[in-house]
Amino acid sequence: MGVMSDKIKGHTNELVGKAKRAVGEALDRPDIVAEGDAQEAKGDLQKAKGDVKGAINRV
Repeated sequence: MGVMSDKIKGHTNELVGKAKRAVGEALDRPDIVAEGDAQEAKGDLQKAKGDVKGAINRV
């Protein structure tokens, strides 16, 4: 995957994770909150992966 696709997927997962977290908090469902946190963390990692790829390409 390219740099941009990693970053886009990362942002998408981060947004979906935040939405899941909000729904879980609204419904008082810790399991959904945990899913949201995990998906948000996955998004953060994907964005970081894109950043690393970009840095490698610049070198």
